[in-house]
Amino acid sequence: MKKVLILGVSSVQMDAILQLKKMGCETYACAMAKDGPGADAADHFDMINILDEPALAEHIRKNNIDVVYSTGSDLAMPVACRLSEKLGLTHFVSSDAAYICNHKNAMRNTLTSECKGNIPYQVMSEIETITVPFPAILKPSDAQGQRGIFLINSQKEFEEHFEEAKEISREKKVIVEKYIDGPELSVNGYMVGGQLKYLVASDRDTWPEYTGLIHKHIIPAETLLPGTEDRIRSIVEDVCRRVDISNGPVYFQMKLDGQTPYIIEMTPRLDGCHMWNILTRATGVNLMKLTFEHLLYGDISELKNLKSNIKPMELVFFCQIPNTTMDRRAFEIPQDAVDSYWYYETGDFVRPVNGRFDKVGYYIHNR
Repeated sequence: MKKVLILGVSSVQMDAILQLKKMGCETYACAMAKDGPGADAADHFDMINILDEPALAEHIRKNNIDVVYSTGSDLAMPVACRLSEKLGLTHFVSSDAAYICNHKNAMRNTLTSECKGNIPYQVMSEIETITVPFPAILKPSDAQGQRGIFLINSQKEFEEHFEEAKEISREKKVIVEKYIDGPELSVNGYMVGGQLKYLVASDRDTWPEYTGLIHKHIIPAETLLPGTEDRIRSIVEDVCRRVDISNGPVYFQMKLDGQTPYIIEMTPRLDGCHMWNILTRATGVNLMKLTFEHLLYGDISELKNLKSNIKPMELVFFCQIPNTTMDRRAFEIPQDAVDSYWYYETGDFVRPVNGRFDKVGYYIHNR
């Protein structure tokens, strides 16, 4: 029986833990508080900060853990990779690659201007004159959860929001990027031996009043014209070579300028939106299962389940202003839903994650 430690206990980590238990693995979970469903889903839970690497290393040695991993968390990925390197555990990418993906300035620098998916940007720790043309996007250089993101139209607006964005950054830096005024995409891929073996692009529909915050995923993407998916594939392959991602899942947020794709975010892990669930139903491939079978046993046979035609589906999020009381009666799950999940019970306090409009549940249905 393989022993797997998952860093974090959020709902996306619970997805990973439940998949591992289906595979007969013994599951361990760590977090600084027992504040997510993954804590109860795991066979063992310990209250350890996922950034406390010495404590985690001792925990791994003590329990003879075979693999340490995380899904949906940029914060946890570099930690999991560093621990795996130090302790000789199986892992997909290096800690350097995980760091690059978790730090937007490092990511932009690594991709260089030669990468067709890169965009003009500017990194700073103090207020400077913006050289990127307006409108632009201001955000922390190394945060996750869509926090501290602002659409700015002037130097004045940049200065008004600078401190708020900087405060969220762990390294106290911000990045200003050229704003791409076009449709958003989520791109899920899977690498095997340096080859891109799976790629699905979906429309990423966001709330108009909350810049960048997800409302729904639409599969397959309706915004792509013939030839655009080939350009996306070329960019993903190029980026994975530059960052040295040869195996495992990759996830990109992209935007289209016309039909030219540009990278907004990238990460060498599964996304944080339960996309494995809708993609399993739409494409036949369970990326969560594939990830752990590949990581634990070198088994990539799940890829054989890929359908020739993608089934049209939607994953729709219920969202609510944080620091308010959850009331499920305010939301309606349609009768044609094939799956749904609530993050909170009625009466629960909605904790701030992005701090503006946080997920409280989701459902999946056919289109």
